[in-house]
Amino acid sequence: MLMERLIDPLDLRHALGRFATGVTIVTCRDAAGRAVGLTANSFNALSLDPPLVLWSLRSGSPNRPIFEQASHFAINVLGQGQMELSRRFATPHADRFAEGPWHDGPGGVPLLEGALANFSCQLHSAQEAGDHVLFIGRVLALQHHAGAPLVFQSGHYRAVGEPL
Repeated sequence: MLMERLIDPLDLRHALGRFATGVTIVTCRDAAGRAVGLTANSFNALSLDPPLVLWSLRSGSPNRPIFEQASHFAINVLGQGQMELSRRFATPHADRFAEGPWHDGPGGVPLLEGALANFSCQLHSAQEAGDHVLFIGRVLALQHHAGAPLVFQSGHYRAVGEPL
């Protein structure tokens, strides 16, 4: 019989931090139609057919009920020049959307003009997994542009170097 070893949460966080991720701003509209958004690096591709993507949100987030009730959301993939916007959406601000050029996409989701990529999604499912909720979306529309991505690794923003 295998003995399960207890994993120290801080040690797990440090180990997971070694994995470099892209940085996104996830957006939707609340029940009153107000734009809601937050910085997330938990974005992943899930399926090409059908076109599905996913991201996760901490279960205790005050934004959880808003994203659970939203029929649509958008993933805005940030470039290196959008680090300050990422920071703005990662911290409390009276109006996070006051910075950056935004326009509405399918389902009214706020799309960031100049993002490396935008994925407009219809909510496919939301399911609890540990201390997070996984949001799976069916991609309805997308845009993408060339540019250097904003990367996050070991608690810091990073620049991508030359291709190997």
